[in-house]
Amino acid sequence: MKTATIYARVSSTGDRQDTARQVEDLTAYAQRNELEVVKVFSEKLSGLKKRSERPIFDECMKFTKINHIDVLLLSELSRMGRNADDVLKNVLWCKETKQNVYFQKEQLSIFTEEGKEHPFLNIFIAVLSTMAQMEAENIKYRLNSGREKYIRDGGKLGREGYRKSPDEYRRDYPEVFKLLRKKDRLSYDNIAKLCDCSKRTVITCAEILGLTKSQQAAADPTSEKTEE
Repeated sequence: MKTATIYARVSSTGDRQDTARQVEDLTAYAQRNELEVVKVFSEKLSGLKKRSERPIFDECMKFTKINHIDVLLLSELSRMGRNADDVLKNVLWCKETKQNVYFQKEQLSIFTEEGKEHPFLNIFIAVLSTMAQMEAENIKYRLNSGREKYIRDGGKLGREGYRKSPDEYRRDYPEVFKLLRKKDRLSYDNIAKLCDCSKRTVITCAEILGLTKSQQAAADPTSEKTEE
């Protein structure tokens, strides 16, 4: 029986989205095609980030290659990324390392069952990834435009008087806490970039963990200045 890995991704770090449906659909596909799913990788991170900024995706790609997995399953091309250039780089890496990837929505794989590169692959990937990037940019534009109009009309962002509890922070930002607990922890700016959250959120998580001012300053020299 051939082997497969699954990679699922959503952009939201809260509870609004999860990867369960993607994993369920891809698992069903694997069963129908007699593929043994060796490992499932799930990530809550923007697809506009580069592979180097998506630790779980990077781990998935390396695991799939090192363990000689037959095929990596993704629900659609945009799960690999929403930046056209980065998607093409990732596809090129797969082609050079002979790693097959199957995109369920597009019903497209990098290599055919005979091991040959899919005809017109580069054209399909270029067009589809460009469309995914345009869609992401349009969504961002509409959100920003709506937010600016709301503020112009006198609206205030956020829920007045509401503050997340420590348990809610632990639930919504598990990767932040994980990185903060490391002895050789990254700077707050880098943690914020990796976890797709604000630096203020990282500082709040550090306070919940009970990190002292000196410990915070060691991880981020600007932290004391931020607190003033």
